[in-house]
Amino acid sequence: QVQLVESGGGSVQVGGSLNLSCAASGDTYSRTYVAWFRQTAGKEREGVAAIWTLGGLTTYADSAKGRFTISQVNAGNTVYLQMNSLTPEDTAMYYCAAARRPVETLRPQGYSNWGRGTQVTVSS
Repeated sequence: QVQLVESGGGSVQVGGSLNLSCAASGDTYSRTYVAWFRQTAGKEREGVAAIWTLGGLTTYADSAKGRFTISQVNAGNTVYLQMNSLTPEDTAMYYCAAARRPVETLRPQGYSNWGRGTQVTVSS
């Protein structure tokens, strides 16, 4: 069993930054991949960034490239999402998820372990 706890969300103005944290514990083999997703009301959950905790390989959604950075410490026990140059379109609930080997690293269907989320609000 895997436990994931997100933190670091909040309210910022356009152009600001936030650093989200995901504290992971439990079965190590079930969190070989850790990813950040986000969701707004009425929309599907979308992948933002993912990291392979064994080797550090990362994947980003087009919307995140150049602005967001996913990283890890302690072999994935904590995974961060540094978000810069935030826009109102980044406003969402952000979730951390973990899986052993998702078919596609940025599709939510591949993840069975989820945190409760942390809210990010960007105002103009």
